Amino acid sequence: MTPLTGRANDIWVYLAAHPLFWLTATLATYALAERISRFLGRPPWANPFVLATALLVALLAATSTNYQTFFDGAQFVHFLLGPATVALAVPLYRNLDHVRSALLPILLALFCGSCTAIVSAVLVAEACGVPRVIIASLAPKSVTAAIAMSIAETWGGIPTLTACLVLLTGIFGALFATPCMNLLRIKDDAARGFAAGLAAHGLGTARAFEVSPLAGTFAGIALALNGALTSVLVPVLLPWLMASS
Repeated sequence: MTPLTGRANDIWVYLAAHPLFWLTATLATYALAERISRFLGRPPWANPFVLATALLVALLAATSTNYQTFFDGAQFVHFLLGPATVALAVPLYRNLDHVRSALLPILLALFCGSCTAIVSAVLVAEACGVPRVIIASLAPKSVTAAIAMSIAETWGGIPTLTACLVLLTGIFGALFATPCMNLLRIKDDAARGFAAGLAAHGLGTARAFEVSPLAGTFAGIALALNGALTSVLVPVLLPWLMASS
């Protein structure tokens, strides 16, 4: 090892040990992914979150950095999940008139979508013989991580596994929500946004805002309402589904 290489390695070890480095890396990676997505014309497969995740995973693998070291810095972003979820009440308030005019369809779609997300995941997992601790981690996968992890922990699930499942659900929704709705010829932005936010929480909402402000608003409404409803439905449905299996 040359003196220059050794010095560079020492600098890297010093920087990587500090949480603020990984916070900076997370924000810089997302900024880069956003620029790439904009340059490509924002196709569904170039979602900034998906790109940023891939870049961060590559960086962690290349530097042999363990998850806990990374999370020591990323926890500051994780902490903001709660306030960000609460802040989704703002678009709800600003669009109260529009929401009131479609209140019944919203409530029906919310209830049906929330039940479907929980029941389908649990029944498929049960049919595959998945252990119950995993099922409890899987049931709240379609809501934002802050709420899902709390629900999973309450029902004996593994919060960190739930966070991964929430992430995968959001990535899948962000990639396929727009193509699926195009295939189904759903053109109403409010309906498209609501479906994306309900099924794919924050990532679906971010994708909906790229479609239109109205779609993003209804996605945010769906995200917030689904989080509240799921926290009520899981305690009701999960014991019944497990007992009936």
